[in-house]
Formats: sequence, C-alpha cells, structure tokens
Amino acid sequence: MNSAITIGLVVIGLCIVISVLFKKSVIDRKIAELNDLEDERAKAKIKAKEILERAEKEAQARGKEIELKAKETVYYMKEEAEKEIKLAKNDLVQKESRLARKEETLDNKIEKLEVKAQELEKSAEDLEEKKQEISKLREAQEAELERISGLSKNDAKEMLISKLRDDLVHETAVAIREYEGKLEEEKDRISRRILSTSIGKASSEYVVDATVSVVNLPNDEMKGRIIGREGRNIRAIEALTGVDIIIDDTPEAVVLSSFDGVRREVARRAIEKLITDGRIHPGKIEEVVNKARKEIDKDILDAGEQALLELGIPGMHIEIIKTLGKLKYRTSYGQNVLTHSIEVAKLSANLAAEIGADTELAKRAGLLHDVGKVLEHDIEASHALIGGEFLKKFGEKQEVINAVMAHHNEVEFETVEAILVQAADAISASRPGARRETLSAYLKRLESLEEIATSFDGVESSYAIQAGREIRIIINPEVISDDAATKMARDVAKRIEDTMQYPGQIKVTIMRETRAVEYAK
Repeated sequence: MNSAITIGLVVIGLCIVISVLFKKSVIDRKIAELNDLEDERAKAKIKAKEILERAEKEAQARGKEIELKAKETVYYMKEEAEKEIKLAKNDLVQKESRLARKEETLDNKIEKLEVKAQELEKSAEDLEEKKQEISKLREAQEAELERISGLSKNDAKEMLISKLRDDLVHETAVAIREYEGKLEEEKDRISRRILSTSIGKASSEYVVDATVSVVNLPNDEMKGRIIGREGRNIRAIEALTGVDIIIDDTPEAVVLSSFDGVRREVARRAIEKLITDGRIHPGKIEEVVNKARKEIDKDILDAGEQALLELGIPGMHIEIIKTLGKLKYRTSYGQNVLTHSIEVAKLSANLAAEIGADTELAKRAGLLHDVGKVLEHDIEASHALIGGEFLKKFGEKQEVINAVMAHHNEVEFETVEAILVQAADAISASRPGARRETLSAYLKRLESLEEIATSFDGVESSYAIQAGREIRIIINPEVISDDAATKMARDVAKRIEDTMQYPGQIKVTIMRETRAVEYAK
C-alpha cells in the first residue's frame, strides 16, 4: 500500500518535472524568436535609412537638372521674343514708308480731281447752253413740220400711235398663230401618247344603269297578292323600303322606281323572296325586308373590299369601305359610280406613271373622288366637298382629301396628282357610251355656247354643232380683220373655259369671208 503511494508520488513528481521542463523550452524558443524579430527590425531601419538617403540625393540631382532645363527654356523664349520684336519693328517701318508714299499719291490725285472738277463745271455750262440751243431748234423744227404737214403735234401723235397699234395687233396675231401652232402640235403629240397609253391600260365595257328595276312575276295573279287586301301589302313594302312600286298593264312584271339604288335593290330582293316563299302579309314583308337589307349591307362591304383588292390599295377605314361599296348602287347619268371610280383610279395611276408622279396616291384619290355622292342626299353641299370632309373624319391623308375636294375646281389644287384625278374623271365620264345626258341639259349647253359667241362685237351668227363639241362663228369682215379673228377665237375659247362645265373639249372655229363683186356692162 505504501509502495503504491510512493510510486504514485514519484510519477506525479516526474510529470511535474517534465511539465516544467517543457514550459521552459517553449519560453526559451519564444525568447529566441523575439530576439530574431529585433534583429530584423534593426536591419529594416538601417535599410530604410539608406533608401531615404539615396532618394534625397536623387531628388537633389533631379532638381538641379530641372532647374537647368528651365533656364535653357527661358533663354530660348527670350531669344524668340527678341526676334519677333525685331521683325515687328521692321514691318512697322515698312508700313510707315508705304503710308507716306500713299499720302503723297493721294495728294497728287486730289489736285488732279480738283482740276477735273473745274473742267467739268465748265463743260456743264457749255452743255446747258447747247441744250437751250437744241430746244430752240427743236421748237422751230416742230413748227415748220406742222406748217408743212398741216397737222398739229397731237394729231401726228395719234396717227403714229394708231399705226403702231395696227402693226402690234398684226404682229401679235402672227405670233399667237405661230406659237399656238407649235404648242398644239407638241401638246397633241404628248397628250395623245399619254392618254392613249393610259386609256388602253384601263379600257372596259360600259353598261348604262337605270333608275328603275323590273321584277318578273310567275303570273299576273301575283300582282293582286303583292297589292294585298285594300293595298296593305304594297303600302307596307313601300313604307319599309322607301321605293315606289308601279303595277300597270305590263304582263307578269312590276316596276320599282327610286333614285336610291340601295333601297331599290332591297325592295327587289324582298319581293323576289316573297314570291318564292308565297306568304305575303305585312309581318312577313317586314321580316323579308330586314333580311334583304342585311344581305345588301354584306354585299356593300364585299363590293368595297373587292374594289380595294382589284386596285391593290392597302387598308382603309371600315366606314370608308362601306360608303365606297354603296357606290355600286349609285348612278350618274346612267353610269355606275363604283365602276366609274375604279376606272378613274386606274386612269389616274396610269397617268401618274407616265409623268413620274405618285401612282399610289393618284390611285387612292381616284377611287375615293366620288365617295361624297353617297352622302349628298343628307347634306346640302357639293359631293366633292362632302367627300373631302367625310374622309377627313377617318384620317385620310391631306393629299387625298385635296384631290377629292378639288376635282370640280371648288378648292385649289395642292398636288399634281389632284390634277390627274380631275383629268381621269373627265376621261371616264366623256368616253362614248359612258353616260347619257338629259335633253334639257344638252339643249342648255348648246344655247350657252351660242350666247357666248354672239356676245362678242362683230359676230353675225353662231352655230353649235357636233353635239356641242364645236362652235362655228361667222363674223363681219368689215369689222373684224384676219388678225383680230385669231385673237377673237382665243378670247371665245377662254370665256367658254371660264363660264361652262363640259366633258372633253370644244373647238372654236371663226369664219370670215370678203367678196368683191363688180358687173361689166
């Protein structure tokens, strides 16, 4: 027991000794490391001191070098400045010498000018004296001329002016004839080429539309069913469609009359559906009319879209397309307005292509130029102005709007394409068979032509011939000379252009004849 305790105490003592020895060794190692650090710090201080000393030496050397360079630069600048000052002084000396010479020259010139001024004054006095002498001689000559000729000064002046006026009229007439001859030849040649090319590309057949539609009936008994008891069926149809139904002695047919093509077409389709269905009474009539109206609305939209597709025109507002489609059921002097508008669009594009204008703008404006005709029933104004205002609401370009509004000369043309649309409109309307004209309008145009011709002095009679395409004027040869006749033809044509509207052109022919008759006895 005691030995075990002793051994334990010995082991403990040994552990303590070993621990003390270990700690001592660690402390000795730390002390050694601290000593090494102190040595390195001392070395670093020595090295830093050496670096500072070397830097100070280099800085001193660099400063001396910079100082030397600065002194050299100042020296060179000073030399350059002295050279410039020397040159400036030389220039000043030269300028002073030149100024002195110029002053001397100016003094000489002033002396010469004074001498010349004196000479001019003397010459002016001499001229004034000669002028007075010439004036006296002129008065004496005029008096002598009046005495010899027997005419006063004013009479001689009037005679000369009259002679000059006659010569001027003659020369003007000759110049007009020569210029107009060349102008007409060149204008006709170019116009024929452009128009023939454009019309040839846009040629189409015409079918003149009417303002009435005929509905064929299976038998005459159907007339009574359409009329209905006490006329209730026919009154219902007329009230719902807005057309006049004419039932007369024409076998197996009724006539629908209305200037509104849309209403007339609605009525025609409705009556045909009623005939096919067989049930004809006010309730069924209203149902069929509404159905026909929806079909027509679809056809109108299809017609407008088909026109755009045919011409290759890009997107357009739906309301404009619908209004454009309604032109299918609108006529002008028997010419279908939608067909006319499509043709005007093609002609406008062809004319624009011939002269290098904007073909797309001309085509679009040509198609839309008569769109106002659909709206003119509701608005008191020209269809051209109505169409322009309508297109303005839906964002059309100003160039298109101007072409639409200007095609009847109601506003000024802003583009060359607007003029082409007007020309294409006149071409389409004036082509043979395109339109029919009422007898009253035809007679009125002929009377207007003859009134314009007879309003000129010296006209004995006038005759409008060839359906108003030519006016022949017979003048008094004792009043109007050949030269004056040429000028009169021009004036008559100008007045016709200013006061009348007509398709195509009107030829003005003036006939003058002088006869000398003598009898041998």
